[in-house]
Amino acid sequence: MNDVTLKKIAEILGISITTVSKALKNYPDVSKKTKKAVLDLAEELHYTPNSFAVNLRTKESKTIGLIIPEVVHHFFSSVINGIIDEAEKNGYLVIILQSNESLALEKKQVDLLLNKRVDGIIMSLSNQSNFDNHIKEIIARGIPLVLFDKISKLINCSKVIIDDQKAAFEAVEHLILKGCKKIAHIRGPINPQNAIDRFLGYKKALEHYNIPFDPTLVYPCLHVTFDEGKSFAKQIIETHKDVDGIFVITDLVAVGVLAYFNEVQIKVPQQVKVIGFSNWFMSQVIAPKLSTVDQPSHEMGVQSFQLLFEEMSHKKNETPFTPRTILLETSVIERESTKKP
Repeated sequence: MNDVTLKKIAEILGISITTVSKALKNYPDVSKKTKKAVLDLAEELHYTPNSFAVNLRTKESKTIGLIIPEVVHHFFSSVINGIIDEAEKNGYLVIILQSNESLALEKKQVDLLLNKRVDGIIMSLSNQSNFDNHIKEIIARGIPLVLFDKISKLINCSKVIIDDQKAAFEAVEHLILKGCKKIAHIRGPINPQNAIDRFLGYKKALEHYNIPFDPTLVYPCLHVTFDEGKSFAKQIIETHKDVDGIFVITDLVAVGVLAYFNEVQIKVPQQVKVIGFSNWFMSQVIAPKLSTVDQPSHEMGVQSFQLLFEEMSHKKNETPFTPRTILLETSVIERESTKKP
């Protein structure tokens, strides 16, 4: 079936295309009789406005792009909910894409969003990504861009982040104040800024409390998975039997650590205390319940869209906009994995 156009409605009714358009928009200079005839015929023919033509006229697509490393992780799913909630309130649709931590796929997804003429883009960078050409292209085209969580300090755009160094410092400090003397760190991959900052926070906490830094106690994840948590927990116990605390890059990996300790009957927190990061829902259902850093994921999504919307509004009104960074607060949540029995 051919698409119904304004021209077709005008031809059937014997009026001009301009009159049809005005009638559909309820202009006062069109008679009630003509309006009714146009609306009745439009309904009968199942007419819908040509969104592409509307977009060309308004210079808005009313869509934004969202690129995240993975959807299944609780943190990112919560961020998505925050973004969608705010987008819907403001009449925007969200195109959600998953990079799977692949720079090549991330580049393709940016190209797709640019070709779709989205009004703005929100991203959490893949582990391989930095200030690459596809990011430069977004900025060169003047497309509003907001980065969250995994960012690059090289990119001059708005960002919504936490203070990862401070949060990691407080997590390790929590272990130290609970009596831990030898603390291992299961860190993220080498590249992402948040993994770098959490590692630096770990080192600063050790230094602050006069605990020597031992590089053999740092275990870099490649993929940040549950299985890596189990594998590293095994390595730690086999090579550093006197480790009494572990700070883990994220709760998913920390749950793997606890799962291994449960399998080999290592008592947590009596023998080893464990703290994670992000406050994933699984941290409250595993035994023992996992102490963690609460990362305000839903609020991060809300703030990311609001910041993007602010920049898109400036662009629409042709007024200058200066990128800015929103810093959200974190807190340590103490549960059974660090509490004294």
